[in-house]
Amino acid sequence: MASQRQESSRGMALPLMFQGTGSDVGKSVLVTAFCRLFARRGYRTAPFKSQNMALNSYITVDGKEIGRAQGVQAEAAGVTATTDMNPILIKPSREAEAQIVVHGRPLKNMKAGEYRTSFFGQGLAVIREAYTRLAQEYERIVIEGAGSPAEINLNDRELVNMRVARMADAPVILVADIERGGVFANLVGTLELLEPEDRERVIGVIINKFRGDLSLLEPGLDWFEKYTGKPVLGVLPYIHGLWIEAEDSVVLNHVKPDPEQEKDLDIAVVKLPMISNFTDIDPLMAETDCKVRYVTAVHELGQPDLIILPGSKNTIEDLVFVKKTGLANKIRKLVWDKKSIVFGICGGYQMLGRAIADPDHMETPLGEAEGLGLLPLVTRMARTKTTVRSRGRLTFDGQTFPVAGYEIHMGQSQVLAQSHGRASPLIQVEDRSDSMEKDWEGENEASAQDAHHRNEPWTDGLITEDGAVMGTYFHGIFHNDAFRWTLLNHLRVKKGLTPLKERVSFAAIREQAFDYLADEVEKHVQLERVEALMRSYQTRRRRQW
Repeated sequence: MASQRQESSRGMALPLMFQGTGSDVGKSVLVTAFCRLFARRGYRTAPFKSQNMALNSYITVDGKEIGRAQGVQAEAAGVTATTDMNPILIKPSREAEAQIVVHGRPLKNMKAGEYRTSFFGQGLAVIREAYTRLAQEYERIVIEGAGSPAEINLNDRELVNMRVARMADAPVILVADIERGGVFANLVGTLELLEPEDRERVIGVIINKFRGDLSLLEPGLDWFEKYTGKPVLGVLPYIHGLWIEAEDSVVLNHVKPDPEQEKDLDIAVVKLPMISNFTDIDPLMAETDCKVRYVTAVHELGQPDLIILPGSKNTIEDLVFVKKTGLANKIRKLVWDKKSIVFGICGGYQMLGRAIADPDHMETPLGEAEGLGLLPLVTRMARTKTTVRSRGRLTFDGQTFPVAGYEIHMGQSQVLAQSHGRASPLIQVEDRSDSMEKDWEGENEASAQDAHHRNEPWTDGLITEDGAVMGTYFHGIFHNDAFRWTLLNHLRVKKGLTPLKERVSFAAIREQAFDYLADEVEKHVQLERVEALMRSYQTRRRRQW
């Protein structure tokens, strides 16, 4: 027990940790559910993930960057997200290299080996301090692991699974995805590979994404409990239509529209190799008249009504991908022939310009690349990272809409004098809590968009005169219902279809999803038993102390 005493930093909060037999088994969703469930029972609850590897991020109210899953989990708990809930964010930028974000600010780019050997001690201290603050402020903390705790080649210096469970002195529920097959082998194998003291922490398991007749599974559940001595605390069914933002782009592998289901509008999203903040697209997927497809090749593109170039963690290299696949030429032709409308978000917006330069190699050793040339814009990757929440008024199709979003980008874009064609600002910015800080080596760099400091009009994005090409730095732009509805009805009219008069607010869909998820978990998981196991674990541990 010496190692547990050394790493424990117990506070007032009662913790519960979810770990998985692998990635994408449902840990994030279950943490979200328990955040809502504990909050509904009156506990002040916070999520916690010590180290998150994801390109889907979230901006806190003070302009800091954390994993999007922890921001969403905080919303489910009804509390304000802070960097203590995800003190370390790893954002892969290229093969075996990632940007390390500590408490919402970029620290540096690191190779995998460097992170493991040089950052471990610093990272562990950051994690311990963040958890201690949360434990002193909240009554419940729902902790999420990553991947599997049975990665025996990594466990000596891991910062997110059993080491965190020991630090928080948290009981663990192990989650497995039955859709993958071999669910009992995965559960038993994971338990067998744990150290005895860590295996003791596991108070039970939850099987996720079950379809079919539960009675056919029951003999296996009985065998598992007898063989391992661990209770099955619940079998969750596959939950359809759950609009809760996913943590990792691995979920995009499962986004495949039903070819038999006809929809009025065809929307193609270019699936970039380093796609980021892909949940920008979620509101479009929730619309009943939209078929949303992710494409990686010309033959998949067809002639969609709307083409979206999403965000990217490595814009220049993703732009090279768009060119090599032939998508760039096809997109340009569809615009020139007035067949499709193109919308770029963040990195996708930068790609629509004339050129992108990265002279300091902040994202890539490639120095520069020519853009698609559809907007009069050039971009330079800066040594500062912009992370802000923004609000403004967007003008489209003769109407103006209030919009809100968030920005996460290294690049600073400059609008060029227009020699042919015309483009105008897409958004008049009204509020932007600027959080551009000193760069990683301590030098401050001026922004190309700092006109607000001089009380000059301040804009974001561009739209061509014919409305065929648009781009913005605002992530979450399609979450603004009025603009999204108008854009979709514009596409309908363009196709000769009648505009829809009634659509559903995506904010309402998300809030309903939190309760729907919590209700399903409450129905299929033995919550009172979980509560009793949490308390008995805490009592037993106190006696051992």
